[in-house]
Amino acid sequence: MTRNLFHLKYGIIPACDVKSVSELENLVELTTGIEGIVGYKIGFSLGLSHGLRTVVDTIERHSDLPVIYDHQKAGTDIPQMGGLFARTCKASGITGVIIFPQAGPVTEEAFISALISEGLIPLVGGEMTHPKYLASEGGFIRDESIEEMYLTGARNGVTYFIGPGNKPKRINHYVKLLRNEIPQPMFCMPGIGRQGGDIKSAFEATEGLPAYGIVGRAIYAASDIRKAAKKYCAVALES
Repeated sequence: MTRNLFHLKYGIIPACDVKSVSELENLVELTTGIEGIVGYKIGFSLGLSHGLRTVVDTIERHSDLPVIYDHQKAGTDIPQMGGLFARTCKASGITGVIIFPQAGPVTEEAFISALISEGLIPLVGGEMTHPKYLASEGGFIRDESIEEMYLTGARNGVTYFIGPGNKPKRINHYVKLLRNEIPQPMFCMPGIGRQGGDIKSAFEATEGLPAYGIVGRAIYAASDIRKAAKKYCAVALES
């Protein structure tokens, strides 16, 4: 079982999908210290433009909260790339790493094992937030395959999972599925805010399990970033 990633049972993770290091620094400065902010998620844009180490260092100048890397989408390569990926993330100061293991169970197991071996915390995703992702909705990915992604993660020591925060019924489905496998799955949920997800509904769908909203534009593009972050944190902490 992986160790705890966050210091609170409920909270908000700003998704730092901004363009520049100065914008990132401003975002972290304005949100750090707010009760309910539990970590920061960075993606490929900042990572590829400025380097992961520089991005992590920028955050760490203002916050000691964990930094989660979302490669959008990691875990889709051959199994042998898991070790290199994990070592790169470790060397950059990352704490948690999101993977969406669409390449199959062998790759998923290899990436999870590599991340844990490097002392990193894997967060396994399956269903995404946008329309026509599942086969039942006209997408490419079989509904049953999504369930297997989550279950394979749970069977390999994963306790943190990424679920679509704008689809509370689907979140609740995965809650029930994973509770049959491990006692306390924990959910991080993008899709809240500009993608239509309601934070209260998303948190209620987790049935009291540890839950974290991943909020991007609704915070970093707000006219008052700190006020927006406090609003989301207040709802999360009421859960």
